[in-house]
Amino acid sequence: MTEVVAAALAAGKPAVQLRAKGVSARELLELGRAVLPLARERGALVFVNDRLDVALALGADGVHLGPDDLPVAAARRAMGAGFLIGASTDDPAAAKQLVLDGADYIGCGAVYATSTKADAGDVIGLAGLDRVARAVEVPVVGIGGITVERSAEVATTHAAGVAVVGAVMAAADPGVAVRGLLTPWRSRD
Repeated sequence: MTEVVAAALAAGKPAVQLRAKGVSARELLELGRAVLPLARERGALVFVNDRLDVALALGADGVHLGPDDLPVAAARRAMGAGFLIGASTDDPAAAKQLVLDGADYIGCGAVYATSTKADAGDVIGLAGLDRVARAVEVPVVGIGGITVERSAEVATTHAAGVAVVGAVMAAADPGVAVRGLLTPWRSRD
């Protein structure tokens, strides 16, 4: 797993999210200790999925919170400015509230059908992603079913980027996949 992360970071991946459902806090921390130096070497951000405690213990840049996790407002009170907090929603009104609560970015989807997350909810498509991205002043990242080919489609919306699991972790060449995912976003600048 760390070989894939290292290849992705070498190709320009700007952030890594530690997402390991079903492992203990100790195991997630150990995984983070393997990934953090790789990310730091490349100037990439590290987020921990769901677990503020592990993010703090690791010295990560931020945490990504879902609807069943610690509320964003509570995490923001505990952390203050400078620590990045992301939150998940596919609803524009909920996105606005999450930003008011202190979210620095929104993960929005499932844009496409995905097999990576069993409880990803309904597919919202590009139009649903665009509605959320237009509703808030923070970056919105498209999630769910994103492939190298679909990254260009997502780049036609007001989203700021994409987050992927399978497109990189299952790729024959993770570096090629990352470069392909990033290309349409670089041409927007």
